[in-house]
Amino acid sequence: MVSSASRTLLAVLLIVGLSTPVQSLAAPPGAKDITVTLFQWPFARVAAECTNVLGPKGYGYVEVSPATEHVQGPQWWTSYQPVSYRIAGRLGDENAFRNMVGTCHNAGVKVIADAVINHMSAGSGTGTGGTGYSKYNYPGVYSDWDFHPCRSPINNYQDRYNVQNCELVSLSDLDTGSDYVRGAIAAYLNRLISMGVDGFRIDAAKHMAAGDLAAIKGKLSNPNVFWVHEVIYGAGEAVQPGEYTGSGDVDEFRYAYDLKRIFQNENLAYLKTFGQPWGFLPSGQARPFVDNWDTERNNSTLTYKDGSTYTLANVFMLAWNYGAPQVYSGYEFSDKDAGPPGNSVCYSGWKCQHAWTQIANMVAFRNTVAGTDVNNWQDNGFDLIAFGRGSKGFVAINRETFAVTRTFQTALPAGSYCNVQENGCVRVTVDSSGRFTTTLGAGTALALHVNAR
Repeated sequence: MVSSASRTLLAVLLIVGLSTPVQSLAAPPGAKDITVTLFQWPFARVAAECTNVLGPKGYGYVEVSPATEHVQGPQWWTSYQPVSYRIAGRLGDENAFRNMVGTCHNAGVKVIADAVINHMSAGSGTGTGGTGYSKYNYPGVYSDWDFHPCRSPINNYQDRYNVQNCELVSLSDLDTGSDYVRGAIAAYLNRLISMGVDGFRIDAAKHMAAGDLAAIKGKLSNPNVFWVHEVIYGAGEAVQPGEYTGSGDVDEFRYAYDLKRIFQNENLAYLKTFGQPWGFLPSGQARPFVDNWDTERNNSTLTYKDGSTYTLANVFMLAWNYGAPQVYSGYEFSDKDAGPPGNSVCYSGWKCQHAWTQIANMVAFRNTVAGTDVNNWQDNGFDLIAFGRGSKGFVAINRETFAVTRTFQTALPAGSYCNVQENGCVRVTVDSSGRFTTTLGAGTALALHVNAR
């Protein structure tokens, strides 16, 4: 149980957190709006990647897996069952986390922490940092009365009360309507902000009332911190993504679902109006993605197993003018529950999609064309598309099963450009009318921008 003294201490910590100046952060990313999610990467490896890849390539943000003590076990999802708000999990301790934030900032990359605040564990035991706990009793933090009274699993997504007050896969569901619980969560997030964290991904946001999350955010030392909600869209469900735009951005799952359908079974030509006209969230509050760790495991989106189709979908997302995109970087799996394959990241089963030439080089493309509209759309009615971004960039994507030779019209200045989809500089010459002729191989793309000439 949580003693009155413990609650008093927590209140003091919250007040201190609210009055502690926020550390200087990385320079504002400005046009750098791409987040890369390094799923289950150890904090020390994230730090190295910020220095060696993310900063040089121009990524604006890195999202890291949850920084909390959690239940023991090799499965990836153990990270999503916190037992305390200490940084004492398999990804590293508090020193490793602090070092990561500082190192990433030095590389010009901001840090987003995945925040698991809807629930605690589904059982009892000893956490990864040695803390003993039982379901509904987390010493020094929460007791039985800090959880919702519904103690059964969610079973009706058409019932708002059931979705937001019962238990997600039997995880003890925090009463985020309680001011004490809100304060405990805010104290944890404020600690991360004091370490320099620039934003939060709110895990399982759909299972908390939007008003509760706004109230928690209002308790932060930096209430304007970047904040993106995980709200999985479901047709006809009681809780919808648009409810959460009042306090931050929202992951746009429909974008990923529709990309899979179009890239696998329909025509890329249909993408001409892709985005808000399709019923998606407003571009300024949407985080589109091709896949994440959940969707790659339930086959609702494209994954690394889809080969060039997956790569081309990422190229399209990074070239298109919708939302602030998220690039996912995970590891190979056959067992959906399998945890990360070890610490030798980018070897031994790690996929490192963010570093693939075709994806990584689109980061500079996107940064270059930021603020421009789409123009000069061209397609063959099927699976060859091309479009420009103002007078700064142009991309062509061929998902046909055969090579295509075509003359493309662009708004680019005349000159010689590098196709950044290739290693090295494969030259493309744009004439005085903005045209060039090229052959695109099956399952390949071309991308030109004015900063790669």
